[in-house]
Amino acid sequence: MGLLIYLNGTFVPEEQATVSVFDHGLLYGDGVFEGIRSYNCNVFKLKEHLERLKASAKYIMLDIPLSLDELEEAVIQTLQKNQLKDAYIRLVITRGKGDLGLAPWKCPQPTVFIIADKIALYPRDFYEKGLDIVTASTRRLSSAAFSTKAKTLNYLNNIMAKIEGKNAGALEALMLSQEGYVLECTGDNIFIFNNKELITPPEHTGILKGITRDSVIELAREKGYRVAERPLTLFDIYTADECFLTGTAAEVIPVVKVDARPIADGSPGPHTRSLIKEFQKITTELGTKYEL
Repeated sequence: MGLLIYLNGTFVPEEQATVSVFDHGLLYGDGVFEGIRSYNCNVFKLKEHLERLKASAKYIMLDIPLSLDELEEAVIQTLQKNQLKDAYIRLVITRGKGDLGLAPWKCPQPTVFIIADKIALYPRDFYEKGLDIVTASTRRLSSAAFSTKAKTLNYLNNIMAKIEGKNAGALEALMLSQEGYVLECTGDNIFIFNNKELITPPEHTGILKGITRDSVIELAREKGYRVAERPLTLFDIYTADECFLTGTAAEVIPVVKVDARPIADGSPGPHTRSLIKEFQKITTELGTKYEL
């Protein structure tokens, strides 16, 4: 039996879960989304994800046809209908069906769909051995043109960098700003440890304010680490004591090599390993619980 997909208020089998070819989410990447995780019947930080979705929609002037409470219930129902204790949830809201023109006011009704399924972004052994990444030549679009705080369906900039990484034999690629500062990877935030200080690029440089990123920052402070949000260069990455990535799908994963340069001794560091364990503890504690 296949998945049941939430689509505009009803649940339909995945083979019937279709949107119009005139939907502006398909035609123009006009919409917003959230990737969310559930762990042992606990949707990790669901309210925070929904608040970010609301902010993204407001930024692109897209009216969400459901309240946040209704969206929360729809997410829970999607998990329950599919009998999923552990899942990756994709919640998407598009501008909806319109015509072939750009005009968003010709899309009278947004499209809402929710998919809940399994996901494995990276093979499990990479969480033990660490990940090799490369720096993409594709630069992030300037946040002066469009705020990177909005999590929209237009990911072509990231996809081009992802392809570069694949062509170079890496599963992930690091993206720089127009000025050459380190921002984030194609789907994950980046952190380094240097002299026991945890450092990550600040929001104003043009990164997505990740839910997992914020959780790790909070955990690190609780464990007594000094945490700084400041601009980073490739020099800082190459000479770091430790490096790791965070993201909803990726969780927390060590990086052991960047552009063929080993990070320290080329193995996951002790502080990174400690934060991975601490993060795993909170995944079933902080969120919205449900029953199957």
